[in-house]
Amino acid sequence: MSTKLVVETREIDPVEDLLAYADPDQPLAWLRRGDGIVAAGDRIVTAIRVPAGTDAARSAIIASAWRQLAQDADIDDPLGLPGTGLVGFGALAFDEHSIADSVLLVPSAVIGRHRGRSWLTRIRTADSAPSTAPAAKTYGPHWAGTVGPGAQSPQGYQDSVRGALARIADGELSKVVLARDLTGSIPAGSDLRRLVRALSTGYPDTWAFAVDGLIGASPETLVTVQNRTVTARVLAGTIGRGADADADTAASAHLASSTKDLDEHEYAVQSVLASLRPHTRVLAASEQPFLLKLPNLFHLATDVEGELAEGESSLDLVGALHPTAAVAGTPTVAAIAAIRQLEPFDRGRYAGPVGWVDAAGNGEWAIALRCAQFTGGAGEIAVTAYAGAGIVAGSDPESELLETRVKFRPLVDALA
Repeated sequence: MSTKLVVETREIDPVEDLLAYADPDQPLAWLRRGDGIVAAGDRIVTAIRVPAGTDAARSAIIASAWRQLAQDADIDDPLGLPGTGLVGFGALAFDEHSIADSVLLVPSAVIGRHRGRSWLTRIRTADSAPSTAPAAKTYGPHWAGTVGPGAQSPQGYQDSVRGALARIADGELSKVVLARDLTGSIPAGSDLRRLVRALSTGYPDTWAFAVDGLIGASPETLVTVQNRTVTARVLAGTIGRGADADADTAASAHLASSTKDLDEHEYAVQSVLASLRPHTRVLAASEQPFLLKLPNLFHLATDVEGELAEGESSLDLVGALHPTAAVAGTPTVAAIAAIRQLEPFDRGRYAGPVGWVDAAGNGEWAIALRCAQFTGGAGEIAVTAYAGAGIVAGSDPESELLETRVKFRPLVDALA
């Protein structure tokens, strides 16, 4: 029997700092350029949590459960803005074999902001009383964490790249994305909102997120649905920014003309188009990739746009798209098999879908990159951070290691 939810959204005075309302220990947030949604407080009304070992894809189980929950809910939302009404915050495991749960969390209160307008959504079960208005919480003291080599050492990573190159040479696959990990800890009681805020302000063009202990700032949109319009941005092909304007120009020119990177990017674009076509009516991609400039690197990027087919939701698209060639490889089955054998750790939710969905199926979903999983422990909080690089024919193990170092920088700097 499903839970009957009662949802009420009301416009409120403008809120400058959404994160001030989030729970310091387990923030639940989705932010970009100051706009977004956060769970106000720590109470979760309902959670859809799917462990490993299920027969169906976990994203499909969550999509079905969400569809039923939304269908049964009593929703009063006069605003109709992105993130109003009934919303769930989600983080899904990268691999169906992962021991990490895939989750969709529905909090009791959500505070949001979109283009200067702010709102409060209260969510409760039909048999419970409305909650009191949430209050902002003072930030805890600044803290610093330490991370170092995890299960995959720098040398081990280069060896894994060589193993991948051998498989590519044998014709097993065209591309595989290999990650490595950093592990460490932060002091117990650390206010994790500070990390979310540092990532959100330092990298405003990324999606800053915090869901079930997974915190990061992803530059890569998996898919967005608003008023049935589907948009996706494909990122594949990366180079670090230079120390000055001339070096930046040289780096961007090298990336834009690199056959290896352009081939890698085209694999990723075709993978996304093939996955979206069954779920859309109209679909188009820009003919040439453009350069996306972030504070620490350049990416090759392509935008895709289409129209959602009837009866579909953003969660259905998440299931269809994940894992993309940009975070797994090509062909997908062979790439996932190689990742399981060449990476000496469970990715958990790293490179999995993270985002939110509303009752109408709209939502914003990114790929969980530039992120770390925080797990509470006695006396300290364990941290595991991840970064990866796409391996294709012609890849150089040392260069790929350096690319992961560039990608670790946002999180490592914020932790420090």
